[in-house]
Amino acid sequence: MTTGERAPDPREARNPAEFIARLQALKDRSGLTYRELSARAEATGDVLPRSTVANMLARTTVPREELLAAFVRACGVPPERAEGWETVRAELAARGRYGADGGAGTGGFRTGAPEGGPDGLRAGASGGSDGSPGGAPDGPDGPPIGASDGSDGPPGDAPDGPEPPPDGVPGWPAAEESDPEEPDPEPPSRLRRALVGAVAVAGLVLATVSVVAFVRDDPPPGHAHRPVLTAPAEGPVHIRVIGSDLCLNERRGNRDGQIYQRACAGADVPRYELKRLGGDRWRIVSVHPDFPVGCSGIPSGGRLPYAALEDSECGDPTRVERFALEPHGTPVTGYRIVPADSATPGSCVTVVGDRMAEWSRLTQAPCTADARGQLFSFDRR
Repeated sequence: MTTGERAPDPREARNPAEFIARLQALKDRSGLTYRELSARAEATGDVLPRSTVANMLARTTVPREELLAAFVRACGVPPERAEGWETVRAELAARGRYGADGGAGTGGFRTGAPEGGPDGLRAGASGGSDGSPGGAPDGPDGPPIGASDGSDGPPGDAPDGPEPPPDGVPGWPAAEESDPEEPDPEPPSRLRRALVGAVAVAGLVLATVSVVAFVRDDPPPGHAHRPVLTAPAEGPVHIRVIGSDLCLNERRGNRDGQIYQRACAGADVPRYELKRLGGDRWRIVSVHPDFPVGCSGIPSGGRLPYAALEDSECGDPTRVERFALEPHGTPVTGYRIVPADSATPGSCVTVVGDRMAEWSRLTQAPCTADARGQLFSFDRR
């Protein structure tokens, strides 16, 4: 479990859906898998099947009182803080909302103190079904739970739980178009015409130099050769982001399976392989040095916008683990990774935040017309 960061506060929830989101954040913060939560509950005399937890976190209604109590105890919440969760739950169950318009008080819930809970195995363990459709594991989270061992980059802490659309990524389901700029009503002056001409000449010279360098197969000074675009095929691959030329990978030492972009030269944790499932469907297999062979996927069936792309055990029915690898552009400029049968249509695997920076993370986000941060090459290893 991460320490020193603000614990999820149930009093910030104004409706049942927001309350569930904070329960998801509580699980993420604990660092425990569904199996570990179930085992911890059993050790204290509670009954908490992992499939029940998955279904609880996939719903938009508040859980039963005894289920909530067992869950927060298993996540390491002390009794004096558990009262706050129970108070908010009771208010939401009775009124359907919580807040200043007549909501309950603090219920003895203190803010600012981190909750307890041991570090667990990587998140996203397989969950079964208890008869209710559509159980769901981890939702979108911030940078990984658990500190990096320092070998793969700096740690990055951020609040848990659902987040607003990252900078540079349009809102769901589609971006709002900005108004076109109004034309300049005044004709350009003589000086402006001269400046425009000078800029045009400089641009022409620069373009000529670039064309000559391209024909000679020499990169411009200070630039490396541009990697060749490679179509998807079965076998070991580097999954390279078009634009940044960084590759998908995890941080060594983290247990949540969150996928980032990093320098391709060190992208070995894990090593990825493509496996064709038939038709245009593919599985991205992760061969990790510290964990069993797994699969890349989107949690919660893709229900949550900006849910993280993460590696975990294969075969979890609550995760989207099948992808369409779709060519984009004419001629093709890259391949989109599209979660197949995601509950959020029109989504693509996307680099969010600073798209050119190492350790920017990968999430499900709306597919865009320019496909920035959404195109990949599957370079052979």
